[in-house]
Amino acid sequence: MKMSFSTLACPDWTILQIIKIAVDAGYNGIELRFVEGEDSIWKLAAFSRAQMAATKNALSNSGLKISCVDTSCRFHFPDAREREHWISEGQRMSDLAAELGAPAIRVFGDTVQPGATKESTQSWIAESVHKLAEATSRKGVEVWLETHGDFCAAGDTAAILSASVSSHVGIVWDPVNSFISSGERPTEGVTLLGRSIRHVHVKDFQRTWDGFRYMLTGHGDFPLRDLKSALKQSHYDSFLSFEWEKKWHPELADPEIALPHFANWFRKNCVHD
Repeated sequence: MKMSFSTLACPDWTILQIIKIAVDAGYNGIELRFVEGEDSIWKLAAFSRAQMAATKNALSNSGLKISCVDTSCRFHFPDAREREHWISEGQRMSDLAAELGAPAIRVFGDTVQPGATKESTQSWIAESVHKLAEATSRKGVEVWLETHGDFCAAGDTAAILSASVSSHVGIVWDPVNSFISSGERPTEGVTLLGRSIRHVHVKDFQRTWDGFRYMLTGHGDFPLRDLKSALKQSHYDSFLSFEWEKKWHPELADPEIALPHFANWFRKNCVHD
């Protein structure tokens, strides 16, 4: 497996700052989520026509790959016009992914809206993902649906994947989401999702009286050993990507602490197994 991290850990940093910590900590790749506080990162100067060559050179010279380009696209809206808006946003982000040599963009399902049903929402998501994936595939970019929200259980995400009827759709598997929400263990998730898993998020957490809090990797309650066994059993050989949600939880340790910590954990636990 290879190692990357989501820029949720350092959402306000520039791409050059992100590259530097990736190199210093020994990462193989970067999962782009927020850069300079922006999630529609195609808007940033660093990814403009004028500066794209310099950005790509900085990545290449550092030996780094973009493991995934994350979007904020959600397709749970009953209003078809709203879903079309997010399909358009996904296409813009896929242009960027193609330029950067990233294999895919990440999208969400996500949550059943008031007045809607789970079945109708699943249908809207599948239809939208299919439409987006057929467009992005012409650029060599897949669409990866994350296990998230009301569809974070592996079986629910697998059902959407099947209904999307596209060979250009895969899964960003976040086993922690599934474990927290329903107790679904990694071995169950791998069994249900199988070869559709294209990218894996990893983080750790500790249960609290009012829910949970994220912890540095190896210091929480998530069964990381089960995750490693499940990935080994499925012969997964792509990126294991550290998702340190500093953007949403500012109380978390700073990226200068969390990112090297995960890199050290990965090298000790995932490299020579």
